[in-house]
Amino acid sequence: MSSYAIVETGSKQYRVEPKKIIEIERLAIPENASEIALDRVLAVGSGDNVQIGTPYLPGAKVVCEYLGEIRSPKVISLKYRRRKASRRKRGHRQYLTRLLVKEIKI
Repeated sequence: MSSYAIVETGSKQYRVEPKKIIEIERLAIPENASEIALDRVLAVGSGDNVQIGTPYLPGAKVVCEYLGEIRSPKVISLKYRRRKASRRKRGHRQYLTRLLVKEIKI
């Protein structure tokens, strides 16, 4: 069985596994940083063995490799009022950070 972890970043929770690529909300990363450690680990599991934190597991972290930044697909917001000739169309693209999960440390 492969191990997994539930991490919290950007007010969202992600289920991560080693050697998987995840896309999370943009992180403030120093230049020339190749590895990032996510330390807000909520739970770690491997088969039937599951450890759950209250709210976080002390000393647990997920080590990831920084792969760069991308932008999500465009989301269109459209407001329309009938018979008023009033229309408002706006688009938004969120910046995302792409990470490769290397290992889960407990």
